[in-house]
Amino acid sequence: MTMVMTQQVPAGVFKAKCLGLLEEVRQTRKEIIITKRGKPVARLVPVENPDSQWFGRMKGTIKICGNIVAPTGAVWDAER
Repeated sequence: MTMVMTQQVPAGVFKAKCLGLLEEVRQTRKEIIITKRGKPVARLVPVENPDSQWFGRMKGTIKICGNIVAPTGAVWDAER
């Protein structure tokens, strides 16, 4: 089992560096716990965007080799 350490930030530091911390959470997808006097008071977590989970998911995973729109030369009967 792997234990992941959650970053903890005092409220004063969060107030001073709010925009930078928001960007960090967006990029790393890791949560930040905001504390006041050493006790957790809030959790900053990344938003799950359901649209981005499906569309574009396979981008960059397919390699097209050759001409995919030219006739293949195969003879077939479409009336069957």
